[in-house]
Amino acid sequence: MIGYVTLGTNDLARAATFYDAIAAHFGVGRMMEFDSFIAWGEYGGAPGIAATMPFDGERATVGNGVMVALEVKTPDLVHAIHAAALAHGGTCEGEPGPRGNDGFYAAYFRDPDGNKLNAYCMVAPSDGAGAAAGDGS
Repeated sequence: MIGYVTLGTNDLARAATFYDAIAAHFGVGRMMEFDSFIAWGEYGGAPGIAATMPFDGERATVGNGVMVALEVKTPDLVHAIHAAALAHGGTCEGEPGPRGNDGFYAAYFRDPDGNKLNAYCMVAPSDGAGAAAGDGS
């Protein structure tokens, strides 16, 4: 059920060097990269790992920037999981929708204790400018 794990960083370049080296041992490289976020792994492969500058602008600490991502098969399931989370005491951290143009479709939420999660799937990449309903970091 886990798709990838996100870890906070205060220095993305340093984290990139570190995780590039580790990912090479798994036979994978960078599969997604933004100004404040890099993910390593292989679409359709084993769970991956990502490093991110925290979305809230605060310094990364243990737990800040950490998120568990839950892979699902369709955007409908992304919406359903997000709705269920909110209906059961969760809070919204990013409405369901596409992120960028690479086919990443996600919703972000916190559980009642404040732990951050997302539900996501991969869809056909868009050819437009893409939506950014929050970068999910």
